[in-house]
Amino acid sequence: MDSSPAGSSDPGIVAGLGGQDGLGALGDLRDLDALTDLDARIAGCRACPRLVAWREEVARTRRAAFADQTYWGRPVPGYGPADASLLIVGLAPAAHGGNRTGRMFTGDRSGDVLYAALHDVGLASRGTSVSADDGLELYGVRVTSPVHCAPPANKPTPGERDTCRPWLVRELELLRPTLRAVVVLGAFGWQAALPAFAAAGWTVPRPRPVFAHGARVSLGAQDGQAAGSVELFGCFHVSQRNTFTGRLTPAMLRDVLRTAAGAAGLTTRPYDG
Repeated sequence: MDSSPAGSSDPGIVAGLGGQDGLGALGDLRDLDALTDLDARIAGCRACPRLVAWREEVARTRRAAFADQTYWGRPVPGYGPADASLLIVGLAPAAHGGNRTGRMFTGDRSGDVLYAALHDVGLASRGTSVSADDGLELYGVRVTSPVHCAPPANKPTPGERDTCRPWLVRELELLRPTLRAVVVLGAFGWQAALPAFAAAGWTVPRPRPVFAHGARVSLGAQDGQAAGSVELFGCFHVSQRNTFTGRLTPAMLRDVLRTAAGAAGLTTRPYDG
């Protein structure tokens, strides 16, 4: 299995980064003028001791089903084209999903649901995502998360969320020329994304909008340029808890993705399943 960063074409791009903390003040990130550079820096981050210890312990011990695989065991960068007009924001990588494969929502049940829906509406080349070298392409869509390391029990702390925020802010800044719509999966991602949008140059309404499935909020550019506005959409997270209980169905997810894609100027196809 290819263990290079999912957003990078160079398997050696993060060589030597393991000993760095990877994260300085946000001002230190503004010298990163390409998403590939940002992804490489993210993959070397060691800023949160609890998350570093957990992701590396999981990578050492491994799940029995993946005992013959080498885990990524590092922060997982975003995945998708640098000129994406639609961004999907999750929560954090899964311990035996992204933390194993090195790509967002890859190798776990949540990713199975997300990428199947993206493929159903014509935004992905295939409906499965099993490894970083499986050939999956996203069409006008990028996938990221507000926390880039797998957390214990899938629950990052507020402090870990805030420490990771500068990465999301810089990613948003780099995507800003083309970004027109965002789907946020779950309340945690929603709460993390709103201050990141404010820091990246968009105006967030006051009081801050409350998360709900199907919520839609317009975020204007702080510089007043209409072309820089984005439409923000809320969607229940694609977790097993939500999908197994029917709180989030494939049809509900496809509806949100199709609406958001329309706001982003992307063409979708009818679901024929």
